[in-house]
Amino acid sequence: MDSHVKRWITGVVAVPLVILLVLGPQYVFSIFIAILILGAVYEYNGMVFKKGFSPEKAEGLVIGMLIPLGAFLGGLELMFAVVTFSLIAVFLVFLYQLKESVFDFTPLIKVIFGFMYIPVTISYIILTRSLENGALWVFFLIVIAFSSDTFAFYAGRTWGKRKLMEAVSAGKTVEGAIGSIVGSILGCLIFRSLFFEELPISHTIIVAIMGNILGQLGDLCESAVKRVSMVKDSGILVPGHGGVLDRLDSFTFIIPFVYYYNILVIK
Repeated sequence: MDSHVKRWITGVVAVPLVILLVLGPQYVFSIFIAILILGAVYEYNGMVFKKGFSPEKAEGLVIGMLIPLGAFLGGLELMFAVVTFSLIAVFLVFLYQLKESVFDFTPLIKVIFGFMYIPVTISYIILTRSLENGALWVFFLIVIAFSSDTFAFYAGRTWGKRKLMEAVSAGKTVEGAIGSIVGSILGCLIFRSLFFEELPISHTIIVAIMGNILGQLGDLCESAVKRVSMVKDSGILVPGHGGVLDRLDSFTFIIPFVYYYNILVIK
């Protein structure tokens, strides 16, 4: 089956499920996010640490479970308490494992980068869901990412000529990036007019543009991780889309931005 067909079939199946989860109880939504985070961390571990067991993989999975748990149970404060003590813990484990006079910090850096890159950024969606109009904001950021990907794909395939960052991702073009921004703006304006009229148009456009740019940067960052790890996809769990991390890559930077824009700008 063609990969594009698989992408659409997966989308048709996933959209109703996501809607039910977002509108459901906070604890059910948080469990779902925690499962996604663990799947993404598992794939990240496979890329950067390769096959086989390693203590670093176990650390990443445990921390990947504790961070969203902290976000659900105690909000931002408890989440960052977990992050802080996780940082201390991985350093202590690193010290305990040292047996040579020459230190290799690479595994430690990979663990720290991994839990800051995936569990921390994605867990902000649990915090966003708990805000006033939280469910609408979760749908809003999904619209940013979905319309961005859709318009980028078709604009790039139709008009794409100039490479955006060929060293990182050979398939992305400047024309696709521009189409992506236009798509996010249109998608967010339509969503606002249908479901979120209390959100001013100015905020709608600002969040759409900034969220889109950050989403594209998040996509490029994951492409860089895959390029360094010499893999095409982070995994195979999502038919037609690659791995879980391949679907979450653009969200990693969008979600924290939407959360902080809410609490610092909109309030």
